[in-house]
Amino acid sequence: MKKMIAAIAAAGALVAGALPAQAAPKDPVGVLKSLMKPGAGVRFSDITMMSADGGSVDLVKRKGVFAFGKKGFAAYDITSRIVSPTIEMTDSRKPERVIGMGKDLYLNGGGWAEDMPKGKTWFKTKNVLMGAGGYGFFGQVINPAELGTLSALVKRAKRSGNAYTGKVTLKELHKISPWFASTILARRDTTPVEYTINVAPSGLVTKVTSTYAAAAVVSFPGLEDETFTAVSTFTGWGKKVSVKAPDPALVTTKLKD
Repeated sequence: MKKMIAAIAAAGALVAGALPAQAAPKDPVGVLKSLMKPGAGVRFSDITMMSADGGSVDLVKRKGVFAFGKKGFAAYDITSRIVSPTIEMTDSRKPERVIGMGKDLYLNGGGWAEDMPKGKTWFKTKNVLMGAGGYGFFGQVINPAELGTLSALVKRAKRSGNAYTGKVTLKELHKISPWFASTILARRDTTPVEYTINVAPSGLVTKVTSTYAAAAVVSFPGLEDETFTAVSTFTGWGKKVSVKAPDPALVTTKLKD
């Protein structure tokens, strides 16, 4: 019996020794930097959920593209739709589309549709506070397509396998991320955001999850102890994408009174 136990133990040691150690993923910041070329970008989709009664409720789903330019992150095209049965909207839940190009922002659908002058379907404004559109109020706060943002969040995170987990306040994120600073979500308080950035062995970001207090975004009664969680997935890093401004004939810079 002792010989059998010794043999089994020896075999186990051989198998364990034969298993390769999990290699660390490539540096995601260096990988992103190598992909940031004009005409290239990444596609993403995400969903934001709110904790409720021990479970969660879906709020908003989005999909779109981030495009790179000569100086890095340069433009985006995002379509968002409300999916929550609990959010009261006056726009018949029409999808909202937002196109951002430099300092210019174009908004279509959603709550904007009913305020458009006759014959116009796009509202052009400056990319300040409405960077992710109106529905972006419930969107992902972390943009891994920004080199500086990814670098800062990876640096302050703890890596376990292919995941980087950390915490950042909204005030800190406002300083780190031009994307976040341009959105309606931009708050400069000390509300913490817990985040996880998942990467493939190649170093490409595959998923970003962020969680923060719902009260930091909305002040509805009963949400004091609830949280928002946004989960974003990314595909096609470095592949060709196109973000174009709408037809000028369909654009207005003034909404109906």
